[in-house]
Amino acid sequence: MEKLNFLKNGVLRLPPGFRFHPTDEELVLQYLNRKVHSCPLPASIIPDVEVCKADPWDLPGNMEQERYFFSTREAKYPNGNRSNRATASGYWKATGIDKQILTSNGNQVVGMKKTLVFYRGKPPHGSRTDWIMHEYRLASPPTVCFNASQEKTPFQRSGVGPMENWVLCRIFLKKRNGHQSEEEKNRKARLGKPVFYDFMRKERGETDLNLAPSSSSSGSSGITEISNKELDDHEESSSSSSCNSFPYLRRKA
Repeated sequence: MEKLNFLKNGVLRLPPGFRFHPTDEELVLQYLNRKVHSCPLPASIIPDVEVCKADPWDLPGNMEQERYFFSTREAKYPNGNRSNRATASGYWKATGIDKQILTSNGNQVVGMKKTLVFYRGKPPHGSRTDWIMHEYRLASPPTVCFNASQEKTPFQRSGVGPMENWVLCRIFLKKRNGHQSEEEKNRKARLGKPVFYDFMRKERGETDLNLAPSSSSSGSSGITEISNKELDDHEESSSSSSCNSFPYLRRKA
């Protein structure tokens, strides 16, 4: 059977109506475990990306949806176990405790899930954003992906491999209830802000300026007084100051 491939230039492209919503157990057993042991994946749907080589908004894929990546962990120090999660504009910081990923029957731990939050700037004075990452790693010892009838390879028998380096990352932008996140506002600001003009107010202003001072309307009386004052000031000052008093007149065609 031909292997399904939904990746195009490293970006997930699903047919209309299809969604990729795997469970934690499926991510660990069916994808990460197979990736670690070089076994065939159910489908080519998760690209290999070094997630800490770019800021979360620059990673491939649709920012409006959850994005999944296979990545490797880079050691922060040569002889240490801490991972280097710094990017060009900030860093990923772990929050809370790691969560165990259990099988469906709940009697075996197959992986761990770490939650991280992206901060702009340099630690420890970075500013928290709404970017979230779930980092999945295999439990030790890992679950191999061979069938009972198959002979184990030397790699599978030894249990030695790059399992501690490969992780699966789910990255998404957290949405606040009823409010736009700061990252969403910044993203829309980069795309450009629409400009709105109050044409009704302009029409009212032009109409009120032509009203007589004896008008009975309280709103028009106030505008008339301002207009008379500006006319008086116009007689005592240059015409430029009068234009500055009514800046919207400069936009009149």
